[in-house]
Amino acid sequence: MDFTSYVAARRTRLVRTAVLLGCPQADAEDLVQTALLKCYRSWRRVARADHPDAYVHRVLVTTLTDARARRWNGELPTDTLPDHADDRADHADPTGGIAVRRALADLSAEHREVLVLRFYADLSERDTARALGVAPGTVKSRTSRALSALAPLVEAP
Repeated sequence: MDFTSYVAARRTRLVRTAVLLGCPQADAEDLVQTALLKCYRSWRRVARADHPDAYVHRVLVTTLTDARARRWNGELPTDTLPDHADDRADHADPTGGIAVRRALADLSAEHREVLVLRFYADLSERDTARALGVAPGTVKSRTSRALSALAPLVEAP
């Protein structure tokens, strides 16, 4: 698959993955653009990989980790705060995106990453391990712990 086709098919899903990893929508779009630019520079290597999606997700997670490691993230102090958060983008999400994002936000970064890559990005345990740079056994244990931590955060129907 060429780069243009890959981006056309996967970009929206990559942005949603970044949002579920804790990025605001605008930051998620910037993050995906940066990650895809990195992949474009070595697209021949990405395309030849056994699992290109795992490769791209690895770049996405690494780019996010690098961005979070920076001290200043663009926030500026203000004298007035809004009465409530603007969740308008989530009102159109029929899958309960607000509840999912709130529950994921309460998890550690490691737990959030493994759940999003396994169950939203639909990567296998092995591909998730490649994306996170850990052993498959670590993915299994993190998934188990993350699901246990997530259970009390999610309302039962």
